Amino acid sequence: MFEGKSLFEIFHMGGFTMYILLFCSVLSLAVIIGRLFTYSSKSRIDKIKFLASVRADVEKGGYDKALKNCGSADTPVTAVVRAGLKKREHEEKEISSAMDREIMVETVKLEKYTSIVGTIGNIAVYIGLFGTVLGIVRSFHNISTVGSGGISVVIGGVAEALICTATGLIVAIPAVVAYNYFMRRVDNFVTDMEYCASEMLDILVSKR
Repeated sequence: MFEGKSLFEIFHMGGFTMYILLFCSVLSLAVIIGRLFTYSSKSRIDKIKFLASVRADVEKGGYDKALKNCGSADTPVTAVVRAGLKKREHEEKEISSAMDREIMVETVKLEKYTSIVGTIGNIAVYIGLFGTVLGIVRSFHNISTVGSGGISVVIGGVAEALICTATGLIVAIPAVVAYNYFMRRVDNFVTDMEYCASEMLDILVSKR
C-alpha cells in the first residue's frame, strides 16, 4: 500500500484531516518546548539554601539585602518570599494572605498554555478517528461508483483511514504524556511555594 511512496505522498494520502493534525502537532511541540524551558529556568534555585540566606539577612535586620536577594532570580519561590518581606510590618494574617495571593499568581503563570497541550492530547485521537471515518466513507463511495468491490477500489479510502488513525495517536500520546508531566511539575512548584511561605512566615514572626 505504501511501498515506494515518499513521506509527503503518504501524508497526502491521509486527506485534509492530516493538515489539522499537523497543525496540532506543531502547536503542541511549540508549547512543550516553551514550557520545558520555562520550568527549567524557574527551578534553578535551591529553596533550602535560599531560605537560609534570607533567614540570615532577616536576623541581622538586612531586609533590603533579603529583598535584593529575591530579585536576583525570577522564580516562584523568590516571588512568594518577596511578597512576604514587603508585608513584614503588617499583621501575621496579612503577611500570610499576601504570600497566598502570590502563590495563586505564580500558579496561573506556571499553568499558562498547558491546557493547549491537554486539549490536543484529548482531541487528536478523535480528529484521527474523523479522518478514519472519511476514509471508510470514501471506500464505500468508490464501490458504489464502480459498482463492484475489490482491493483496487477501496485501497485509497483504507489508506486514508489507516494513516489518519496512526497520525492521531502519534500526536495525542506525546501530548498526554507532556500534559501529565507539566501538571506534576506545577504541583511540585506549588508545594515548594507553600513550604517557603510557611517558613517565611515563621522567620518574620520570630523576628518580632
